[in-house]
Amino acid sequence: MVTGRVCRRVLMGMTCSLLLATGARAQQPGGYARSSTGVREITLGSGTIIKMLLDASNLGSDEIEVGEITFAAVSSPTAGHRHGATEIFYVIEGVLGHVVNGVEHRLEPGMVGVVKPSDEVMHRVLVAPVRAVVIWVPGGEGNRVQPAEAWRPLGG
Repeated sequence: MVTGRVCRRVLMGMTCSLLLATGARAQQPGGYARSSTGVREITLGSGTIIKMLLDASNLGSDEIEVGEITFAAVSSPTAGHRHGATEIFYVIEGVLGHVVNGVEHRLEPGMVGVVKPSDEVMHRVLVAPVRAVVIWVPGGEGNRVQPAEAWRPLGG
């Protein structure tokens, strides 16, 4: 059973809810539940680190991916890019300049930012370090960011 609390934030006139779960577990085929501290990790050329917490390897399907992302303390923004999935950021630490379709939104700890597949997004570190939970629906974005062979497997 997943227990937790719902965190609500208003962003661009929309109320976003995120369940902050305690005791959440990824389900594996056959109903076996296990917890995960991460399945793979990559450090990008910009210094950004993505630690994949939940993907097809421990979920058993690719309908969602959940990662922890740490942006390097850089003064220039990342290049604008698009995803093939909805991207949701939940900021844990620092302040992120979340530029969506040319409009910058200041995301502070506890705030949520949403990017639709048709949107162009850039990220700027406003107060370092920036650490966030990133959710991609559907999954598969990790391998679009970098091919699977570029990721480093994590134990556990």
